[in-house]
Amino acid sequence: MAFKIILTILLGAFCFQATEALSTNFDAYYSYLWGGDHFSVNPQQSEVQLKFDRSSGAGFRSKSDYGSGLFHIKMKLPSNKSGGIVPNFYLTALPDGESSSKPHFEFDFEFLGSTGKLQTNVYNFESGHREQTFNLWFDPSADFHSYDILWNPSQIVFYIDNIPMREFKNNVPGVSYPNQPMHIEASIWNADWAGTVDWSKAPFFMHYSDFGFNACAGTNMGACSGDNLFWNKYKALTAAEKQKMASYRKNYMTYDYCAQPNTRMKECSYNNV
Repeated sequence: MAFKIILTILLGAFCFQATEALSTNFDAYYSYLWGGDHFSVNPQQSEVQLKFDRSSGAGFRSKSDYGSGLFHIKMKLPSNKSGGIVPNFYLTALPDGESSSKPHFEFDFEFLGSTGKLQTNVYNFESGHREQTFNLWFDPSADFHSYDILWNPSQIVFYIDNIPMREFKNNVPGVSYPNQPMHIEASIWNADWAGTVDWSKAPFFMHYSDFGFNACAGTNMGACSGDNLFWNKYKALTAAEKQKMASYRKNYMTYDYCAQPNTRMKECSYNNV
């Protein structure tokens, strides 16, 4: 079902308003990737369910690659509480089937279990290790919540329910910045670093909805970098956004790679300040 949305973003002293005819339907943007009968979409194409048990998880991916955009999804976690499972939503430049250990660009929302702990990560053409983790201020299994990633030539910003939680700027001398087309993936699986799965609680059901987003499709990065695209005009957080981000990070962030001497990187002096 198509609908008309007015998306207004306050960018410093300016207000950019974009009017787009967006569909929220899954098949307008995404397609099945893996999992067999552990993947399902309702007849209205408005909600996807991914099942995880001992035999398999499941996942889907975007039909297109993108060179910039404001990427959006709503997620609702499994109601049965456990560690170990990793429900997620992310952008990646890694081709399908390639090992994630290979150098690549990637931006992650990854839940560490279903208890409300959310990890963000940035892979900057290496193996990542830029984790920042938050204990959410709500139960992410009780209802759908919004998770957004802004990626443009100036910055990457992670949002939860429209609250900026993390930024990665393109202004750090000697630090590269993601400059390759990426696609979106979402899935549920398990990992030892996310805790221990309580298999007595299985199966686990992850839900996704509200699939529409604004982005520049294709592999021409130059065509995706202009200010004719409204999200590219968002070159920095406003003072109010920085203040809100600082407050939420102070109250809810439980791990920051920048706070550890052995994991701190050069960009830490420039981001989230």
